[in-house]
Amino acid sequence: MPTPTFFAAALLGWYPRHRRDLPWRHTRDPYAIWLSEVILQQTRVAQGMPYYLDFLSSYPTVQDLAAAPEQEVLRHWQGLGYYSRARNMHHTAQQVVREFGGQFPATYAGLRQLKGVGPYTAAAIASFAFDEAVAVLDGNVFRVLARVFGLHSDIAAPSSRKEFQAVADQHLPPAHAAEFNQAIMEFGALQCTPAKPDCLFCPLQSQCWAFQHGQVALLPVKSKAKAARTRYFHYFVLRHGEELYLKERLSGDIWQGLYDFALAETDAADMPAAEVLRHVEALGGVLDTRRVAEDRPAPTLKHVLSHQKLEARFHAVELAAELPAAALQDTGLRAYSAAEIEELPKPVLISNYLAKVS
Repeated sequence: MPTPTFFAAALLGWYPRHRRDLPWRHTRDPYAIWLSEVILQQTRVAQGMPYYLDFLSSYPTVQDLAAAPEQEVLRHWQGLGYYSRARNMHHTAQQVVREFGGQFPATYAGLRQLKGVGPYTAAAIASFAFDEAVAVLDGNVFRVLARVFGLHSDIAAPSSRKEFQAVADQHLPPAHAAEFNQAIMEFGALQCTPAKPDCLFCPLQSQCWAFQHGQVALLPVKSKAKAARTRYFHYFVLRHGEELYLKERLSGDIWQGLYDFALAETDAADMPAAEVLRHVEALGGVLDTRRVAEDRPAPTLKHVLSHQKLEARFHAVELAAELPAAALQDTGLRAYSAAEIEELPKPVLISNYLAKVS
């Protein structure tokens, strides 16, 4: 296995020749670095890049982000998923302004005081913005360390973090903390990849425990997540004139603060027309029998979350009259024009449906 000197030298030699030219690598601004780290959590670089540029353009400073309405922030986030990241990001910006005078804490310990800033994000900001010698530990780093040093602990187990962190800390060169952290993450992303790593041209090949023992495909050890369950959503797309009825989700779930249609969750993918009508009537709606669509399947869209699969069927309903005020109060529904709906933050399921029928 490599010594700390060999390991650091190999990665620092590899990095300048192979690193991607990414915009957050050209700044020492802790706000911009923090934005990139939040956006790239559970998001690929190619997908996250436009969002990063949009957020920096829309909110150039942490003060700008803190002052923005939450719905506006969620609208900019739309399509990235895991919306709690956006809400936490907004709250953190407000905390930085409120408690730290608009300046990010300049130490790892100080950054850990911020809402939603965990060990990895704090280490990344501390090293990239302030040169603090603290090692990062993300999925790429776990993989590199497991293979190179033959670590067999389950990386999905919280108890393993201490072991991997100790190895990362031991091999971090204090004088080159920022570049080393960038290098080991980039090495995991481009060279020591989850599948088909480029071992043939790897600078660590001669010292890599997994390569020497034929266990590259077996490391890192990661216990499998539970099989995702399927949930069946039936959306009632109520229309009167040129307006559609939507509601804000307030239930504290992952879509809190986003807007969708009236919804019923069932145990089946299909819903008979008579049952659709019963649901519409329960919402206070009166079907416009003059504009009943011909009998054809309701559009169905699928969406995969981390631990569940959603199968959503959209039942378009023309109303004979506006929903009464009492129904609006009971259901939280409200009529919106197409222009207003465009500005609302929505789950990707709803955005995809609207794009499909527009």
